[in-house]
Amino acid sequence: MQDKLTLMIPGPTPVPETVLLAMSRHPIGHRSAEFQKIVKRTTEQLKWLHQTSGDVLVMSGSGTAAMEAGIINVLSRGDKVLCGDNGKFGERWVKLSKAFGLEVQVIKAEWGQPLDPEAFRAALEADTAKEIRAVILTHSETSTGVINDLQTIAAHVRAHGTALTIADCVTSLGACDVPMDAWGLDVVGSGSQKGYMMPPGLAFVGMSDRAWTAYERSDLPKFYLDLGKYRKAAHADSNPFTPPVNLYFALEAALEMMQQEGLESIVARHARHRAAAQAGMTAMGLPLYAAAGHGSPAITAVAPEGVDAEVLRKAVKERFDILLAGGQDHLKGKVFRIGHLGFVCDRDVLTAVAAIEATLQGLGLHKGTPGAGMAATAAALAG
Repeated sequence: MQDKLTLMIPGPTPVPETVLLAMSRHPIGHRSAEFQKIVKRTTEQLKWLHQTSGDVLVMSGSGTAAMEAGIINVLSRGDKVLCGDNGKFGERWVKLSKAFGLEVQVIKAEWGQPLDPEAFRAALEADTAKEIRAVILTHSETSTGVINDLQTIAAHVRAHGTALTIADCVTSLGACDVPMDAWGLDVVGSGSQKGYMMPPGLAFVGMSDRAWTAYERSDLPKFYLDLGKYRKAAHADSNPFTPPVNLYFALEAALEMMQQEGLESIVARHARHRAAAQAGMTAMGLPLYAAAGHGSPAITAVAPEGVDAEVLRKAVKERFDILLAGGQDHLKGKVFRIGHLGFVCDRDVLTAVAAIEATLQGLGLHKGTPGAGMAATAAALAG
């Protein structure tokens, strides 16, 4: 059926009609008093979401732009950094750091396993000369469906005394509790097409006071991504360059919806959907890819045995017009991923699980009791 596509991927995520309608307004001047009011309001809303009294800056771009901006604004060529790598995005930050001439020490874990906080603690404590300038890691590793223990790792970084915590919270912000100030996070990057319930196009960077101190010594090249320019403009309720005005309309509407729901309710909803998706897959005999107890509230990765995950994804899309995410790199064909991030409700999760179960039955690949997946999901949602 036309226009019936349901997105159950980690981004772009579904967009509420309220946000779409806000975005459809006629553009206004980005140097107008009217636009300044929107910048002022969204700045305060972003601080609420990040749970910080510091700066949260907005630029045109994706989550990768936010992370690159964070890295190049607080570090200098030759700086030593620890980089967590347990998936596609951890790999990306290693490559990005090396591209800017940083000395990278990788703390690695197998895909599907969480990063070990003790490995970070040991490396930081061994750095008696205080040469490590930053620890860079992904909070919610969507390529594998793993959530990393950012809180504990950040505590080890703060104990080091010199290093900064630079966190990719692209798919955790708006799904998990990420109290930037309470956890001592220095740089937090995110993107609009995830928990913000918006189309792609805006990138957000939270900066602590310690990060701004590091900014003063940073010598890495930057112009469009120079956060000092964004900070100066934000303090005047503006933007240093031409922003996507209509996405600001969407941002204001989306953050208003999030504030009405409340942070605790948002976090609880995502946790419930993780539990429901995991219960449904397990009841159908489909193994979860992420290590037990370390699944992300944003996405559930599934590694079906004896089933080509791409064949299953294609069949679900063709039969039910539900788009699931596939495996990346060496996981292609071995893993499919159910996104439950952002504007997702109980009905969406139940429908996705039912579609997967019906597809498996249609392909003659269902290994459990027919209907067991739906029943387990419904019970988890009710609980």
